Parts: sequence; structure tokens; C-alpha cells
Amino acid sequence: MSKHLLPLLLSALLPLAASAAPAKPAAVKPAAEPAGAASVAAPPAPDPRVLMQTSMGNIVLELYPEKAPKTVANFLHYVHDGFYAGTVFHRVIKGFLVQGGLYTSALTAKRTRAPIAIEANNGLSNLRGTIAAARAADPNSATAQFFINLVDNPRLDFVSDQSGATWGYTVFGKVIQGMDVVDRIGDLPTAAQGPFTADVPHPLPQIESVSVLPAGAPLPAAVPAKKPALRKPVVRH
Repeated sequence: MSKHLLPLLLSALLPLAASAAPAKPAAVKPAAEPAGAASVAAPPAPDPRVLMQTSMGNIVLELYPEKAPKTVANFLHYVHDGFYAGTVFHRVIKGFLVQGGLYTSALTAKRTRAPIAIEANNGLSNLRGTIAAARAADPNSATAQFFINLVDNPRLDFVSDQSGATWGYTVFGKVIQGMDVVDRIGDLPTAAQGPFTADVPHPLPQIESVSVLPAGAPLPAAVPAKKPALRKPVVRH
């Protein structure tokens, strides 16, 4: 994996009715509402919010199902399955992004669902704090992995459908609380580890649980970013 990893216009149509003034106003009965008259549309459901509890603090994400329905549904499948519990942020590129959602603390990949179709051409940009679906060279290869942008990364946006490089990466939500946690993860030292030749943070930030917050509920109290628990070096005599 390279670093290039990378309108209901509710028109309430009011019926226009022209009628002559009644000769006897008192005798006029209120007109019955025509059968099948359009009712006032209910307000749209709020965007789902997800609480990600990590070893370095909590992150709250707001998802955008109207913009990326397949990607959001896929992510929520993994959330409801408890898939993310015990996975880690295995990739950190300072000033770029943090990535996670597939590997355990032993850097072993978990078994995933089938890949989904890309939805990068949805008008959303890879701005700081947005979460996007990670994928391989094939545009339609995203599964469980995701990344969070540490800075504005427009080079990861959709340009055209000509190739995997121009398709970009599907943004499907953003961090609305806990960006300080993401930044602290993004500041961890990195090195080669396990199957990766670079960019593995130390210590590995653990994803302890991911859960959907009740619709309309207030955000949980913010949990400040925690300092990583560094292991003491082994001293040999």
C-alpha cells in the first residue's frame, strides 16, 4: 500500500383553487381534504453517530448514508458484528493519515466480508477529520479498513473513473469529537513491524469497541486523549 492510498427539494405543491364567492357564507361547509392529498414530509433521520473507544481515548464519528450508502452500511455491519473490537491502528503517516480496522495487535488480518463498490464520486472531499474507506489498487476492493485524514488531502479525492489512481477514496463520515485523540495517534513514532516495512506506530493503538449511539442522544462526555503506555525496555545482565 502506497501513500497515494490511497438536492428532496421538498416542493410542497400547493393546489391552486379558484372559486366564486358563495352567496350565503354561513351555509358553506369546510371543503373536505381531497383523497390522496400530499402530507407534510417527515424530517429526515439524523445521520448515525458511532463511538469508537480506543486505548488512547474516545472518537465519535458522524456517518453520511445519503452520500455513501453502501460504504456506511458496510461499516455498520462490521460495527454491529463487533468486528473492530481488538483491532488496531496499524498505519500512521505523520501529516497525512492514520489507518486501522483490520489487523489485531499481533498484526494478523481478520477475515472480512466481501468487498464493496466504490462511492468516491459523492461530492465529499478527504478533508482533515474525515473518515474514508481504505482499499487496494482495485477501486472496488474496500472491506473493513478505514483511514482518518490528519490534514486536508484533496489528492485522495475522486477525479475520474479511468483507473484506480483517479477513482480516489470514499469519504463516508467525519470525526465530530476526539480529533485530539486522532492527532495523538498520528504523532506516535513508527517503524517496521510484522508484515509491514514501515509506518507501524509504537505502541499499537487498540480499538477496544465501536458502537452506534442512540439517535438524537447527546454526545458522550469527551474523553481527552491518553498518553500511550510505553513498554519499559528489557535490560539484560
